[in-house]
Amino acid sequence: MEDGYQNRTAFIKGAKDIAKEVKRQASKKVGRSVDKMSDEYARRSYSRFEEDDDDDYPMQGSQDGGYYRGDSTARNDDEGGHSDSTEGHDEDDEIYEGEYQGIPRADSGKGSLAGGPGSMTTGGQEFRDIDVSDAQRQKDKEELAQQYETILQECGHGKFQWTLYFVLGLALMADGVEIFVVGFVLPSAEKDMCLSEPNKSMLGLIVYFGMMVGAFLWGALADRIGRRQSLLISLSINSIFSFFSSFVQGYSTFLFCRLLSGVGIGGSIPIVFSYYSEFLAQEKRGEHLSWLCMFWMIGGIYASAMAWTIIPHYGWSFQMGSAYQFHSWRVFVLVCAFPSVAAIAALNAMPESPRFYLENGKHDEGWMILKQVHDTNMRGKGHPEKVFSVTTIKTVKPVDELVDIGTDTPVWQRYQLKIMSLSQQIRKNILACFSPEYKRTTFMLMAVWFTMSFSYYGLTVWFPDMIKYIQKQEYDSRTKTFTKERVEHVTFNFTLENQIHSHGYYFNDKFLNLKMKSMVFENSVFEECYFEDITSTHTFFKNCTFIASLFYNTDLFKYRFVDCKLVNSTFLHNKEGCVLDFSDDFNNAYMIYFINFLGTLAVLPGNIVSALLMDKIGRLRMLAGSSVISCVSCFFLMFGNSESGMIALLCLFGGISIASWNALDVVTVELYPSDKRSPKWFIASS
Repeated sequence: MEDGYQNRTAFIKGAKDIAKEVKRQASKKVGRSVDKMSDEYARRSYSRFEEDDDDDYPMQGSQDGGYYRGDSTARNDDEGGHSDSTEGHDEDDEIYEGEYQGIPRADSGKGSLAGGPGSMTTGGQEFRDIDVSDAQRQKDKEELAQQYETILQECGHGKFQWTLYFVLGLALMADGVEIFVVGFVLPSAEKDMCLSEPNKSMLGLIVYFGMMVGAFLWGALADRIGRRQSLLISLSINSIFSFFSSFVQGYSTFLFCRLLSGVGIGGSIPIVFSYYSEFLAQEKRGEHLSWLCMFWMIGGIYASAMAWTIIPHYGWSFQMGSAYQFHSWRVFVLVCAFPSVAAIAALNAMPESPRFYLENGKHDEGWMILKQVHDTNMRGKGHPEKVFSVTTIKTVKPVDELVDIGTDTPVWQRYQLKIMSLSQQIRKNILACFSPEYKRTTFMLMAVWFTMSFSYYGLTVWFPDMIKYIQKQEYDSRTKTFTKERVEHVTFNFTLENQIHSHGYYFNDKFLNLKMKSMVFENSVFEECYFEDITSTHTFFKNCTFIASLFYNTDLFKYRFVDCKLVNSTFLHNKEGCVLDFSDDFNNAYMIYFINFLGTLAVLPGNIVSALLMDKIGRLRMLAGSSVISCVSCFFLMFGNSESGMIALLCLFGGISIASWNALDVVTVELYPSDKRSPKWFIASS
């Protein structure tokens, strides 16, 4: 009985083995037939990888399993490297994890992904394989660069790139808006915060200092956590602190918020170009990066239009006593944060750069994104039946990144290790910029970026004040002068404006509920005078004497009395802070912001011309030619003494210099390989 049971068990086991073998052989025959049908198309589409220079960089299709459909199956048929009678399981019968999502098996990626054979566990910590030599990694990067360019050509340029173009354009527009904010709010903020000239200069400087600090931080993050994730974080920092800066009252807190906003700007601007360039084939890169620069101009137009519309309207404000004041220029700062919020929302729908994934050993993620690009473009062109023929893409094994830490490690120690790792990568990126291979390029780009930024941003911040200076000269030419006047028992309850009173005597006079604008009293005597509810702008008392006078609820602070004598005089309930009033300068304010609007609008023709000619005349020729012409136009600004002449020169400078900016952006992206593109873009532009 027992022998019969054993014979039956052996018979069933043998039958199962036979069925298993038949099923496996049938699957191989069906797969071989399908692969032969697609093999001809794959070979024809990627024939460039079969040229003679492949001896230096042997194709993965011939040695590592193949890039395209059909190669891996053929290799498995030829090898036959395992026994069918092995107990346990057959490797050919295993289901690859990515096959659930339609991802082909990446034979060349084995051992490079986290948790695979290429990782090791020691003392509760997992580290990626560190045995890969630099020479092998460099060889893998060069091979990936060749294949990646060909894959982008197969994916084509279409709906996906244009969608990404508008999303990243919105991010670039948001950064452009924040750059222009300071120049527009300075004339108003200096009154609202009682800014001295040094504080006013610091407010214009702090954003650019934050951009420089951010440039050193975001380069490492862009290569560590990805282009998209870094861009989201930098835009979030920019929008959050831009929002806060519109509400804070003190000068120091406002300065701090603008500093952190600048840190966000310093990261997002270079990421936009690196991110977009990794979805563009080389023949499309110059033109479309130039078109992307147009959104910087759109950001300037948006900022100018909002300043022109909002800031002169003093009625768009409210205050709670004299301690908290929310004037119209703060509304403008708040509105300027909206593009960042919109960019964050749109960017959440876009994928990470596939080039970043492939250079960090993440084959499946990179393959899926490239397939998404291909399928989106093919559907947009009316060819949804076209199949993405790439099966395996070369990946580069990361060698120096901490993958995970044991669960027993304290949380604070995990963050400490991550911060240390990030600090080391930042240091490595900075040193790599000055390595013998890139030192000359980095120094040259730093010089070009510095000179162009100094001229362009300097003029952007300076021009509103220059227009105000010209208007002030005209205003001063209409000043009325009164000398040796004697005024007794008179009540002043009307506006006093643009006057100079010299050597006067005022006895028992009352100054009630009035505004003093651009008033100067020199060498005068005020005896038993009463000042109540006074609002003053550019009003000073120089070498005057006050005898038994009373000041109640005025903004006549100490600095308004220059070399004056106060005898038995009293100040009660002085106003706090400064009072901002645009009612008298309404037309002048409109003029200032309208001029800046024209200046940014003048950039449009230069942007269009540079985009169309970028690939025809070359990046360097456009950069050099545009820089020379804009330098000449900038030189003639020193001779401008009228508003119309200054406006014309500003428009000429902006329209020509934008071509230099577009060429410089493209050159900076293309001079470095993708793994060094982000950090060196940051260092050069900072």
